[in-house]
Amino acid sequence: MTRDAIMAALTEVFHEVFDDDSITLADTTTAEDIAEWDSQTHINLILAAEMRFGVRFRTSELDGLKNVGDFVSVIERKLA
Repeated sequence: MTRDAIMAALTEVFHEVFDDDSITLADTTTAEDIAEWDSQTHINLILAAEMRFGVRFRTSELDGLKNVGDFVSVIERKLA
């Protein structure tokens, strides 16, 4: 799966979790950019992404995430 395809699929996950189709993701998007992105929503995003991509994230992989680009990179590595 290409990085662009992962970003497109992850955008769909964000649309579902936030129930907002107007969200546009970029590599630099952070929780500060989306008002509803709190700790509970973060957990929901992780779980939804695991289901969507058929992967499981370790806590150590998630601890270093600073933005959506980092999240895409982790998914890309897991799918490789």
